[in-house]
Amino acid sequence: MNPILKNIIAVIVGIVLGGLVNFALVAVSAAVIPPPAGVDPTNMESLQASIHLFASKLFVFPFLAHALGTLVGAAVAAFIAASHKMTIALGIGVFYLLVGILAATMIPAPLWFIILDLVVAYIPMAWIGGKLGSSAAR
Repeated sequence: MNPILKNIIAVIVGIVLGGLVNFALVAVSAAVIPPPAGVDPTNMESLQASIHLFASKLFVFPFLAHALGTLVGAAVAAFIAASHKMTIALGIGVFYLLVGILAATMIPAPLWFIILDLVVAYIPMAWIGGKLGSSAAR
């Protein structure tokens, strides 16, 4: 297969699988740690109106969703890529960091969570994923 095409496929598969992991963790989060009564975590207006009711423990799953989604996406992309494995993995991290910044502007959250999420969940997880995916491909 053409290496450029293989790298493009790696990026697409990495973004899609990372997103699926993120979605799956967010989907099960309410069953594991229920939100406050009357809050619909799938509704933006409900979240914005009630975020002040959220205890710190309710931010565990969003952080895990972002971090593990990025880790899986980067690892898979690095594994599939024909070349530039770490660059592609970090590109996945940058993509999800930009999405995380956008989400941080739309969904109110405590400053400590926004900082933790943006600093730890994306680029460091992409780097780890790049290492894992590159070493598994050998």
